[in-house]
Amino acid sequence: MPTNVIMPALELAQETGKVLHWLKSPGDKVRKGEPLLEIETDKATTEIEAPASGVLGDVTARAGDVVPVGQTIALIFASEEAGSVAPGQRPAGATAVPAPAAAVRASPLARKIAQEHGVDLAQVKPGGGKIEKADVFAHVASRKESSAVGGTAARLAAASPKARRLATERGLDLQALRGSGPGGAILVADVFAATPSAARAEAPGVGTVWRIMAERMTASWTTAPHFYLVREVTVSRLVSWRERASKQTGARITYTDLLVKLVAAALSRHPGVNASWKDGAIVRNADINIGLAVAIDAGLVVPIIHRADTLSLADIAARREDMVSRGQAGKLRPADIQGGGFTISNLGMYGVDAFNAIVNPPQAAILAVGRIADRVVALNGQPAVQPTMMLTLSCDHRALDGARGAQFLGALADLIEEPLALLV
Repeated sequence: MPTNVIMPALELAQETGKVLHWLKSPGDKVRKGEPLLEIETDKATTEIEAPASGVLGDVTARAGDVVPVGQTIALIFASEEAGSVAPGQRPAGATAVPAPAAAVRASPLARKIAQEHGVDLAQVKPGGGKIEKADVFAHVASRKESSAVGGTAARLAAASPKARRLATERGLDLQALRGSGPGGAILVADVFAATPSAARAEAPGVGTVWRIMAERMTASWTTAPHFYLVREVTVSRLVSWRERASKQTGARITYTDLLVKLVAAALSRHPGVNASWKDGAIVRNADINIGLAVAIDAGLVVPIIHRADTLSLADIAARREDMVSRGQAGKLRPADIQGGGFTISNLGMYGVDAFNAIVNPPQAAILAVGRIADRVVALNGQPAVQPTMMLTLSCDHRALDGARGAQFLGALADLIEEPLALLV
């Protein structure tokens, strides 16, 4: 029996997902766990992995389609099952692999170029025994010439799907871009090379990631009763710890990495903060999974460092660096954004002293972190200059009260001011 490829649910409130780009074509062999397609979710653009090995077929959702969660969008047939499918037939109890796409003989380069230009290989006429790149380019050019609308419409039709997506994200008008591909087709390189004059005169539209971020934060702000706890902490020992840890591990340790380690320790001592408000009840999370708010061009994503309390500093730094880079590239996997129980938002690198963050639902709290700066503090009854940091804990009063939030913030402050206590 074939394996269903379904539109996944990556969060509780998600109802639909948008197909951005198929990384494999119908008839291609796939391996379980390799990237199969890119979808746009409520939180990020993410790659979906193949649930089984075999041959991809019956792709019913195309790029740009918005599909309900749980709906089958393709099938993966076992190699022997797909090989026995004759044109126009299907295995028992399954939809057929599209026979023309599966039967087309084409070079790997021709398939890649066809995918970039949105060309159906079944419609390409080969010059020889199989389709080569020149045949695909000729098809793109002929598509332009045969267009009844005119040159501009044909050139836009030949634009690659990725070029379309990048142009939309950057607020560029495809009609204002000059294509360098066959027949004037617009390629990804043309979008990157576009000058500011090619941008739309009007304000660019809001992308899906930004729009849904706005909807989620509005829902949190209007439904969750927020309160805030502020604490200034001395970080001289934290600074020394970072320098020492960087030398010992050889890794690029950031203050965010140290905070993940310390927040995980504080959550283990105050599990009531590691909770969520769900269906009118407080639900404690079994694992300590900490999200990091990461700004990208399209909006805000929150990749998760799972079981942070079990990781070394070097492991935390490696995972943070990997997920931030993939988040900025739009390559987060579903598991990277699922299961968060607490979030850290650090704006210290932007010179911000302090701010109030909005709780990331359904979590109970989020920690806002300001910059490290020399400030005058009282030391043994005398004024002294010390490096300090401002922490603001935003809490959902439905899941936390002031006393429990203050106890957690106090424990975290103690660990920041005396981080060696974590090693005792």
